[in-house]
Amino acid sequence: MNSTTVIVGASLAGINAARTLRLQGQEGPIIVVDADPERPYDRPPLSKQMLTGEWEPEKILLPAGKEDLGLDFRLGVRAKAVDLSARQITLEGSGGQMETTAFDSLVIASGASARRLPDSAGIAGVHVVRTLADSLALREELDAGPSRVVVVGAGFIGAEVASSCRKRGLDVTLVEAMPLPLERILGAEMGRVCAQVHIENGVDLRLGTGVLQLETETVDGVEKVVGVALTDGTTVAAEVLVVGIGVSLNTEWLEGSGLTLEDGVVCDNTLLAAPGVVAAGDIARYPSARFGRMLRVEHWETAIAGGEAAALRLLAEASGETPAVFDPIPWFWSDQYDRKIQLAGRPMPTDQCVVVHGSTDEFRFVALYGDGDHLTGVLGMNRPRHVVQLRAIFEEGASFSEACERAATL
Repeated sequence: MNSTTVIVGASLAGINAARTLRLQGQEGPIIVVDADPERPYDRPPLSKQMLTGEWEPEKILLPAGKEDLGLDFRLGVRAKAVDLSARQITLEGSGGQMETTAFDSLVIASGASARRLPDSAGIAGVHVVRTLADSLALREELDAGPSRVVVVGAGFIGAEVASSCRKRGLDVTLVEAMPLPLERILGAEMGRVCAQVHIENGVDLRLGTGVLQLETETVDGVEKVVGVALTDGTTVAAEVLVVGIGVSLNTEWLEGSGLTLEDGVVCDNTLLAAPGVVAAGDIARYPSARFGRMLRVEHWETAIAGGEAAALRLLAEASGETPAVFDPIPWFWSDQYDRKIQLAGRPMPTDQCVVVHGSTDEFRFVALYGDGDHLTGVLGMNRPRHVVQLRAIFEEGASFSEACERAATL
């Protein structure tokens, strides 16, 4: 295929799309655009090994970003608009200069940005963790040994940041607006287990409360956070505040493009969003026959698979071949304290949850989720072998009852 492809997003999904296109025979230009000026890197270590100081930036560079694939990287460049009928994309360089680039096909992998607390911009000591620059800035403050770190949001990122701070011996308060951590994803029973993990690792866990306002002091002309007033009427002192309250999808540059934007870029079941246009990674929303609803998955493995699948979809369109359906089982893991949490599937918090191996009291177990007799998830904590085996059963299409029966024999 001797045509020009523009890929917006140089993280995991975008770089794997670029690699797949090149290795599968695209000879024409492949332009990779990303607002982040850094070479393509892996994000999971940003809240873990990077924060603890175990790894340095070179360690997290993506191997595909270092291969000689003849890619035209345009880093520190932001996509501003796209005209699908004219097949042109408008880009803004770091100096504000605008340019228009023509393309034959487009891969949308622009991902998401971390949400921030209102009125927190410019306040020293307030951080998010989404980019390498974010992680390094937070690490520098943690190196100074703050008396207390407050983390807002007990989702996976917030939990990993809290864990990394405790590993450094820092005092941590973790604030979560929901009654339990991860309740929207794992349900109440497993939310209670996750809460206990934090508590047993010395975290001051505040549940069912949110941030009312930040307390600050101005020293030498710099406004700095010194505390967090919570909606339950209490105030927590804070030298460092980390906000982990989810993400906003980077779709603003697609407004007016004619693409359907509803909680991401809406695609068909092959990741095609429009003729010659595909989406991959956090931003892609596609129908899943496996789970019977639209999915948008913010997981590492899905980004890899989605980038490859999106590239193959473009190649199939160009060659007239029948495209493959994209409907993998989502797969995720999170390292917190001395626990490894692994989740395969997409359970709903109201699904039935049954522990089939181990004990939640010991934080070593595997649980299955089911909606009726439909298997929707496999959750494990420090039981990787069993999770892998049950994930394979899941891939086979086993029902919930069948999976429970087979789990007893593993």
